[in-house]
Amino acid sequence: MSAELNNRYDFLLVFDVQDGNPNGDPDAGNLPRVDAETGEGLVTDVCLKRKVRNYVQLTKGEEEGYDIFVKEKGILNARIDKAYADMGIDLTQAPQDPADGKKRNKEGQGQGSEVQKARNKMCQDYFDIRTFGAVMSTGANAGQVRGPVQLTFARSVDPIVTLEHSITRMAVATEAEAEKQGGDNRTMGRKNTVPYGLYVAKGFISPALAHQTGFDEDDLKLLWEALINMFEHDRSAARGMMATQKLIVFKHDSALGNEHAHKLFTRVQISKKDNVAVPRSFDDYDVNIDDKGLSGVKLIEKL
Repeated sequence: MSAELNNRYDFLLVFDVQDGNPNGDPDAGNLPRVDAETGEGLVTDVCLKRKVRNYVQLTKGEEEGYDIFVKEKGILNARIDKAYADMGIDLTQAPQDPADGKKRNKEGQGQGSEVQKARNKMCQDYFDIRTFGAVMSTGANAGQVRGPVQLTFARSVDPIVTLEHSITRMAVATEAEAEKQGGDNRTMGRKNTVPYGLYVAKGFISPALAHQTGFDEDDLKLLWEALINMFEHDRSAARGMMATQKLIVFKHDSALGNEHAHKLFTRVQISKKDNVAVPRSFDDYDVNIDDKGLSGVKLIEKL
């Protein structure tokens, strides 16, 4: 059995994109997300968590305790129902414990201590629930979980440029389209890319919440592995070349922490090299980390 998590962590995930769309905005024609005031690119925390989930699902498969709750095309209520069934709780009958009520208030829904049992079962079975948390108060009701690992939006170091490219498919979908084009059979489309962008996301890990969900040292090791390697297994023509360039971790000596996270993050300065006008690779940037005077905090560079 893995050891409990007893240290607070704050970390910076530094990744880049070249000739791709790191996170399209469906409300803007799938253009790369951008801060309208500064021109800096954005990647949502949800996008990053999706990649972590996909990596864990790919590497762990059906291994016990590492299933993924929020799967693509998944039905969440069905997984909550399964948790109750696995525990032998019949939600069509009166609660087994009289303290939870003499009758079922709403058929098919847990109540009293049953909800806590289902919550614990879900944390035990699903990596993403005990890591990021989840809202499971729908359907049979397994309550809500606040995850110990939280991520911010990633923001680009410099303003990005979004390009729109016309592309041609040398085929059509239907006979009617072919007749309309007189046999030319071409379909025009659009593709949006960022020539280059270096992004930074901030992360936080709370041991207090980890104790509640069961997130342990083995889970932490898997999380670091996922953050480093997730882009290697998420290739697509739309995303271009994406890679994790740095994972900078601040490990506190205590559970409550020995320094404010925002002060630790200011110790990492990322800037364009003096002789670079337009950055087009990670080599065009300098990364400087000030580790002087750190007290009660250990600096770890995972990559």
